[in-house]
Amino acid sequence: MKLINIETNMAEFDGLKNQTEFMTYFRNENMMNPQKYFIETWGCQMNEHDSENLSGMFDLMGFIRTDLKENADVVLYNTCAVREKAEMKVFGNLGHLKNLKGRKPDLKIIVSGCMPEEDVTIEKFKKEYKFIDLVIGTHSYQKFPQLLKEAYLNDRTKYDINNKEDIIIEHLPANRDYNVKAFVNIMHGCNNFCTYCIVPYTRGRERSRKPEDIINEINELVNNGVKEVTLLGQNVNSYGRTEKFDVDFADLLELVNNIEGLERIRFMTSHPKDMTFKLIDYVNKLDKVCEFMHIPVQAGSNNLLRRMNRNYTVESYMEKIEYAKKNVKGLTLSTDIIVGFPGETDEDVDSLIDLFNYVKYDNVFTFIYSKRKGTPANDYEDQIDNHIKKERFNKILEVSNNIAKENSLQYMGKTVEVLVEGPSKNTEGVLTGKTRGFKTVNFEGEKDNIGKLVNVEITVCNSFSLFGKIIK
Repeated sequence: MKLINIETNMAEFDGLKNQTEFMTYFRNENMMNPQKYFIETWGCQMNEHDSENLSGMFDLMGFIRTDLKENADVVLYNTCAVREKAEMKVFGNLGHLKNLKGRKPDLKIIVSGCMPEEDVTIEKFKKEYKFIDLVIGTHSYQKFPQLLKEAYLNDRTKYDINNKEDIIIEHLPANRDYNVKAFVNIMHGCNNFCTYCIVPYTRGRERSRKPEDIINEINELVNNGVKEVTLLGQNVNSYGRTEKFDVDFADLLELVNNIEGLERIRFMTSHPKDMTFKLIDYVNKLDKVCEFMHIPVQAGSNNLLRRMNRNYTVESYMEKIEYAKKNVKGLTLSTDIIVGFPGETDEDVDSLIDLFNYVKYDNVFTFIYSKRKGTPANDYEDQIDNHIKKERFNKILEVSNNIAKENSLQYMGKTVEVLVEGPSKNTEGVLTGKTRGFKTVNFEGEKDNIGKLVNVEITVCNSFSLFGKIIK
């Protein structure tokens, strides 16, 4: 989706102040023979939104996006540092890019995101990946045009990292990936310091955007056809706390709910320790807020939660879950789980399965624990063997998948409201969208339904998706 135009006056993007000179340089260079750029994104929705901003800047500079890296003049990898597997994927892909650059010497390679914020990763880049042209951290995106020009004019790798300014850059352009829905950051950074997580070290401390800036952005999105927004933060439940706003997260939801033309509101991620009964009540009373909540529990025993520094207990978590299930009609839930955290026992896994069987999550995102340098858990002595991790992972996956299938079967023969997002990527003539409870629904239909709310009668129930027929 284009929310910006190549002819747009760059001065209106406040976040790009002092960058006009560099953007004009590329505009002129690309006027007769536009270069192509390719972006690949790993990690969370925050990274996805960052990629939308970077794409927006590329567009303003006259570059054209391509879906094939082999056709690109610039390849940008927006990276995640939360899990080792994501980092290994990046390193593997960089190896392929080295070969591509051997065939295309003028190819520019950029690495952005959370990986550049790690000292150990930067050292690896400097020693083993000298063919990279630009390495840029999450705090420097507002300088991207300038840094890109310097990378073009310099044979050595340009680095701009570890710029931990506690500021929020507003009004960066964005080339949104969807016409119907959009991510909106309401805050940046994290103050929680879970012992397994590197995010506070890469994204910095928690900073919340002003309510009026958030509302203005969403109004603009709605004016451009967006029907659904997802409010993003590492911990949306602590919104406004560090700035001591008069508006808390529940109040912000109410402000967004009042925006005319907006159909649906989602949010993630919710840290259980900061989830309030007020927030749950607002999810129930605000008509545009969807009855879906992603509430990561991470572990099923108090011992593991304490070692993870999660600052809640299984009992306090379940108290909020029970309140939500009782007070939000039609509520669906999802969660995150870490399997194989240091010190985990078979009893801990059994407790987690008991929790699953009570809560009945629609979706469980299960991750095998991997050590991350710079985090306290990296140095815990009671690490779990990999084969035990995999056994426990498979056991938990089987339980969660069975529950998801059981939940899905309850939709058989029912009619659900679906926001149509676009054509299916897998089947010609099939459209896809989401229920308010975040269930994927596929159905045959005309493309003029995209962006509309339609009613679909469910005829097939799979574990994580539904199929049906549109009701005229």
